[in-house]
Amino acid sequence: MILIVDDDLAVRVSLQLLLKQAGYPAQAVAGPAEALAAVQAAAPRLILLDMNFTAATTGADGLALLGQLKALAPQVPVILLTGWGSIALAVAGMKAGAAEFITKPWQNETLLQTIATVLALHAPAEAAPLPGRPALDRQFALGSIVGEDPRLLAVLRQVGQVAATDASVLIEGESGTGKELIAEALHQNSPRRTQPFVKVNLGGISSSLFESELFGHRRGAFTDARADRVGRFELANGGTIFLDEIGELELASQVKLLRVLQDRTYEVLGDSRPRRLDIRVVAATNKNLAELVAQGRFREDLFYRLNLITLHLPALRERADDIPRLARYFIGQLQATYRRPGLRLGAAAVHWLQAQALPGNIRELKNLVERAVLTSSHDELTPADFQARHLGPPAATTEAALPPPGTMTLEALEEQAIRQSVAHYRGNLSQVARALGLSRGALYRRLDKFGIPYSE
Repeated sequence: MILIVDDDLAVRVSLQLLLKQAGYPAQAVAGPAEALAAVQAAAPRLILLDMNFTAATTGADGLALLGQLKALAPQVPVILLTGWGSIALAVAGMKAGAAEFITKPWQNETLLQTIATVLALHAPAEAAPLPGRPALDRQFALGSIVGEDPRLLAVLRQVGQVAATDASVLIEGESGTGKELIAEALHQNSPRRTQPFVKVNLGGISSSLFESELFGHRRGAFTDARADRVGRFELANGGTIFLDEIGELELASQVKLLRVLQDRTYEVLGDSRPRRLDIRVVAATNKNLAELVAQGRFREDLFYRLNLITLHLPALRERADDIPRLARYFIGQLQATYRRPGLRLGAAAVHWLQAQALPGNIRELKNLVERAVLTSSHDELTPADFQARHLGPPAATTEAALPPPGTMTLEALEEQAIRQSVAHYRGNLSQVARALGLSRGALYRRLDKFGIPYSE
């Protein structure tokens, strides 16, 4: 049974009818006293709780009732019903233990989707032994995720548990730990697997282009809009959108993103007609968003909208036993790519790789293995093959090292400098950006401009 707590009779009747049509038995009460009595009589599966029961509309009474309900039935999830203007109150409610919040006036489809997601996340867990990697592979489609470390397996089990829901997921982890692969696994194991999976690197989108890139525009919407453009959200409609580098998003763009995630509606630039979205949101960051919230650099309401479920990917140094598995996996790929079926990793090379810090994580390991393969004349890779690829500090640039005047454009020089820096820092874009004196966003725009590949 779902308990509805709202002092507005019209809201209670409307919600009861909606839930009945969706197959949810519901009980509706008007205020705190009736709500507490109903929970004491029989704990519901879920509570829909209004934030205001007095003319003051401060939300204090709703927060007080939330605290009483959680004390009485801590296992029962609570979804808050709030107006857009009281989002700050809803965030306070999330801190106090609410599972989610929905703004009024609500969209029926969004509300039902949220209820189904919250119920699924709070369903009693089946008592079963923790499966190893072979059991996980039989149960879920985990693609090219390699590893058997217990920390990684814990993440993969979470992926399997939450993939079937529409819960928004925040993936945390250092650069190069495989966040994009986890996002793809969430999509491939969800009911949306046959629908689009759209990746958006927010670190490479400036605030001036944010709306056009994500929501699209109509021809003539602004000076350079010579043709209609389909936005990323529209491309992902019905499927999953992966918002990478969410921590790089500027505050002005965060507000626009929050409204879309909140209302599941958006407007194309140059077209005022609102459009509906049916979408699952997965975000990723290599930053600590909670710290950014404390510093005022990331909106707290957006943070709580994104992290209904948080997955933290361990760094490669924390799962050193997986380094040989990953290295052999990459060598297996390179055997076919370079037609060298005899390629193999020597025991000494395994120990050498496990002793490295590998701050670039899986991406750095992959680049290290491929360079060793490219430069080695024998099939069994040794520590010397990898050590030869560790470059020293860049040599000082001399006038003789520069191309003769008139033989290369400034743009070509810029491209060459970026390519050399990416190679030197083995794909670690944070180091590349610092070395070139660029922001990560500016670097991503140049990588896209020159067609220089980069990936998570």
